Amino acid sequence: MRIVLVGPPGAGKGTQAAFLAKNLSIPHISTGDLFRANISQQTELGKLAKSYMDKGELVPDEVTIAMAKDRMEQPDAEHGFLLDGFPRNVSQAEALDEMLNAEGMKLDAVLDLEVPEDEVVKRIAGRRICRNDSAHVFHVTYKQPKREGVCDVCGGELYQRDDDSEETVRKRLEVYHTQTEPIIDYYKAQGLVVTISALGKVEEVTRRAMDALAREAA
Repeated sequence: MRIVLVGPPGAGKGTQAAFLAKNLSIPHISTGDLFRANISQQTELGKLAKSYMDKGELVPDEVTIAMAKDRMEQPDAEHGFLLDGFPRNVSQAEALDEMLNAEGMKLDAVLDLEVPEDEVVKRIAGRRICRNDSAHVFHVTYKQPKREGVCDVCGGELYQRDDDSEETVRKRLEVYHTQTEPIIDYYKAQGLVVTISALGKVEEVTRRAMDALAREAA
């Protein structure tokens, strides 16, 4: 299957993408991973992207599109892929359609993870990260440490990242509503959107998504 995953910040796209890609035996292609790989390998696209990032500027669509195209042409993506973070706007969605059409391919589904805005704020603003190891993540509601402000794993101090503050989260949501949400209407016009609730335990959301995709493929 060829799937695009969409949803607001805090919807759990990265977590669900990893589970879904494994269950469907297709590669998970995320823009974050694409940028990191191209920059670390110092590809021409990576150097170009870094030149914008170093100036604090947004990487142009054409650079992101070229990275995605290169990744989707790899052998492991021949029979499908799950796109996470791309396309991010309607222009990128149109470019993706053109790429796939040129290869005689098409998307099978656009999976929309739906989460109420207040829940998004609660999920992200409640995160606490260990200063010693950012992989150690806790939450003031959903995953409380045994001792407040102290990492259960290594004893490091837990803190809230600046970009996890409620004010920043609401700004990120505004960007999502303005730039990314319009692609849902774009794909609805093609009959591709499958919307599921992203509330509940991770495995429940995964099962919900797999059932919805199975119905779409039937």
